[in-house]
Amino acid sequence: MLYAMDVSIREARPDEYAAAGELAAQAYLAAGLLVLGPEDPYLVSLRDAAARAAQAELLVAVDAENEALLGTVTFAAHKPFAEISGPHEAEFRMLAVDPGARGRGIGEALVRDCAERALRLGRRGLALSLDAANLTAARLYHRMGFVRDPGRDWSPVPGLTLRAYTLDLTAPASVPSE
Repeated sequence: MLYAMDVSIREARPDEYAAAGELAAQAYLAAGLLVLGPEDPYLVSLRDAAARAAQAELLVAVDAENEALLGTVTFAAHKPFAEISGPHEAEFRMLAVDPGARGRGIGEALVRDCAERALRLGRRGLALSLDAANLTAARLYHRMGFVRDPGRDWSPVPGLTLRAYTLDLTAPASVPSE
C-alpha cells in the first residue's frame, strides 16, 4: 500500500528478511534501546526476521522509486508474536525505521498499515508493548491516539518492564488519514 509519494508498505519478500532483521537491530542500537548494547540477547530476535515472517506478517516500508528498505514492523494477529493483545485485537512489534530515513513519516505509515490490517481482520483494537526509554515512539503512539494500558504492562526479562498501549479502532478517527 502506498502511503506517501515516496514510501510503500508491503509484506517482506524472503530475499529481504536478513536486511529487515539487520535494519531492526541497527535501529534499536542507534536509539539506545538495548540495555546491554551490542551484547543484548534481544538482538538475536530482532535479526531473526525470517522467524517472524513464518509466524506473523513481516512488513517493510520501501522507497517507492528504488525499493530501498526504510523500515519494518511485525504485525501479529495471533500467538506466538501477539503477546498482550486480547481476542478482538491485533498487535505489532519490533517497529524500526532506518536512522537515515527518520522524519519522513515511515513509522506512522507502518503503524497505520497495521491498524488497517487489523480492521480487515475484524479486530476492534491494536496493542503494543514499549520500553519506557523509547520516548520517540511513545510520542508517535500518543499522537496517533494510543492510550496507556498499565494493567497489561509486563516484564519479558528481570529488570525490564514494557508498557502496554492500545488503540480503539472502532472510535471515530482512530486511524489517522493521510
